[in-house]
Amino acid sequence: MTTVPLGAPLEIGGLRVRNRLYRAPLLECAGDGPDAGERLADELEPAAASGAGLIFQGATIVRGEGGCVAPNMTRIDTDGKAERLRAVTDAVHARGGRIAIQLDHGGLRCLETWHREYRAAHPDLRQLAVSRPPGLLRALDRIGALRYEPHVLTTDEVYDLAADFGRAARRATDAGYDGVHLAGANMGIVQQFLSPYYNRRTDEFADGARFLELVHDEVRERTGDVPLLTKVPTESRRPPFVRRGLSRADAVELSVRLADYGYDALVPVEGSTFWDASLVRGEYPRRAWEASQFRAGYAAAFGGRGRAALVRALTRVSIAANDFEPRWNADLCRAVRERVDVPVLCEGGIRTREGIDRLLGTACDAVGLARPFYAEPRLPARLLADAGAAAACENCNNCVVPQATGAPGMCRTPSVVRRRGEYERRGAYDRDR
Repeated sequence: MTTVPLGAPLEIGGLRVRNRLYRAPLLECAGDGPDAGERLADELEPAAASGAGLIFQGATIVRGEGGCVAPNMTRIDTDGKAERLRAVTDAVHARGGRIAIQLDHGGLRCLETWHREYRAAHPDLRQLAVSRPPGLLRALDRIGALRYEPHVLTTDEVYDLAADFGRAARRATDAGYDGVHLAGANMGIVQQFLSPYYNRRTDEFADGARFLELVHDEVRERTGDVPLLTKVPTESRRPPFVRRGLSRADAVELSVRLADYGYDALVPVEGSTFWDASLVRGEYPRRAWEASQFRAGYAAAFGGRGRAALVRALTRVSIAANDFEPRWNADLCRAVRERVDVPVLCEGGIRTREGIDRLLGTACDAVGLARPFYAEPRLPARLLADAGAAAACENCNNCVVPQATGAPGMCRTPSVVRRRGEYERRGAYDRDR
């Protein structure tokens, strides 16, 4: 069923990873304070201790102001902040794992757009924009649903932004990170450069891939041969009223171009033109929306209880349009892998060891899980040891919605928490056993 064993090592650039299982990027919500490194170490060390070959620290912001897509994100805009993160790289390395940092900037998707309390506290912040926002977003601004005061980047400012990605990569490698992963999807600014829905530029960056090439050059100049990866998006899950978007064929051709340019690995993902449930396919998170401890936070984030109720209703609609589908990126990854000669990493809806074995060597070279780590921080131990293992995660999304309030990502579903407790009592997370 598989041509590559899960336990086989993998080379990404010059980095040797001990097996083909990785923790995909997640929002850690570790904050930007002096204890960010210790908090990240507490969250990521269990994945390494339980056997994951590679851990991706979730989106880390390359600039000191703006750009965060959720509260309590971590920044790496100074050497001092980077040095705080040495605690997490030391913890992962001590367990035999390897760790890459995902670099990001939210652009039009950031807190300045949708989080009312944050906007009130930072009234002078403006979103960085690739181009003037699309008409639909301008309409949402006019009716007060979102707030846009975008600053469209000049050509020189695009070069400056790429340099900030390069400087952040240098700080990360100095702090011990083994690789750099660009947040090229999930509606961050990199995807906004790539997307025909957002990018209406007339300069050299009308070709959005040129920005990724420039970031590659900046990272290489400052870090040498550190492994460099990026997500490559489609917008095939966009709503039907959005006519322009990245197709699967676009993503495959972009992958070929980036591999030829020098990217060391690619992570193809199916997505949308918006930050919607295509990113977290699964169930409607009723428990999270109804939890009393988060109601005040939702009201603060969305501008009152009425607006929070509207967001809740829109969430239900988006979830209905994006049913959970096992291994939903597999076909795209397979199409990319047939055309490139660098490792292809696959994530999205992977929940069983049987599913992993079906993917390895055919659709991809390594397999990642994300939300299941909120439920089982030491999940790799079970997946590596048991060919019949399945993640306890129920795809209920109760872990995700509270992050709008700044709450950490964690499993809040009693049946899953009980199942994890049963595994712990049986010693299923003990690698020696």
